Amino acid sequence: MHGGRGPVIKILIADDHPIVREGLKRIFAREPHMDVVAEAQSGRDVLDKIEREELDIILLDINMPGPNWLEVLKELKSRKPKVPVIILSMHKEEEYIVRALKTGASGYLTKESVMDELIQAVRKVSQGGKYVSAIAAEKLIDYLDTDSEVPLHRALSDREYEVMCLLASGKKTREIAEELFLSPNTVSTYRARIFEKMNMNSVAEIVQYAVKNNLLD
Repeated sequence: MHGGRGPVIKILIADDHPIVREGLKRIFAREPHMDVVAEAQSGRDVLDKIEREELDIILLDINMPGPNWLEVLKELKSRKPKVPVIILSMHKEEEYIVRALKTGASGYLTKESVMDELIQAVRKVSQGGKYVSAIAAEKLIDYLDTDSEVPLHRALSDREYEVMCLLASGKKTREIAEELFLSPNTVSTYRARIFEKMNMNSVAEIVQYAVKNNLLD
């Protein structure tokens, strides 16, 4: 296993902002046993790079062009199940953290905590552990509080959740179908399930709910 004094940990940074990638590379440049061997700026770019590079860790930003981050994460875990993925996100809501960990992420860092915790997270995850930033950990504790009210969207599957967020962002059925590589009929089926599970009757209600619960990027 890799460790602070073991073999070099080979890292892929996936973020669509060059300045963010450069900042992360500078952090790793100070660590003799960590090396950024690849960069990606979209979901498709990530999936392409993992086939060409030998990697030990993937740092995956949530907000990138291309496929939804959950789809990218699922594909990464399908193709390279032994390569741990740490999610980098601006989002502190427990919904993102829980879905990331359930889908196979080994870590979750909010971007405001990256400087302090990134190296620690990479070390722990490279040794087979899990890591969530202190802010994310607080949100998980709230999520696990059985006395708190369970949000309606918690009942949705990952795919239904994706469709709900796209509906809330103003996308039409055909646009959602193209983005998720589904047929319009399938999207309509998901839409009907979402309305049923969340006891809603219109997209306007979905939009209002998503805004209230900070579910939009």
